Amino acid sequence: MIKKVLKVGAIVLVLSVASGCATTGLDEVRATADNAARDAAAAKSAAEAARAAADSAAQAAASAQSTADQALSAATESQACCDANRDRLERMFQRTQAK
Repeated sequence: MIKKVLKVGAIVLVLSVASGCATTGLDEVRATADNAARDAAAAKSAAEAARAAADSAAQAAASAQSTADQALSAATESQACCDANRDRLERMFQRTQAK
């Protein structure tokens, strides 16, 4: 009878220790999963911030391109005006030389 009690006690002790180890391991797994979830949330937040910055940069680039296009148009018009003035002055000079 004492042998049975000792055997049962030993089995209970082994199961208790094993159960404790499993619980400890489960807690570590949960902690690791929680850390991974926090890291993923932080990465998602950083990615969203980067996307917002990229969108802002793209908008600024489009605005700069529009300004550059307007400047090119104004420069082309100015060159055309300059060419017309040069042609007109050249014709006036030729008329005065012909007289």
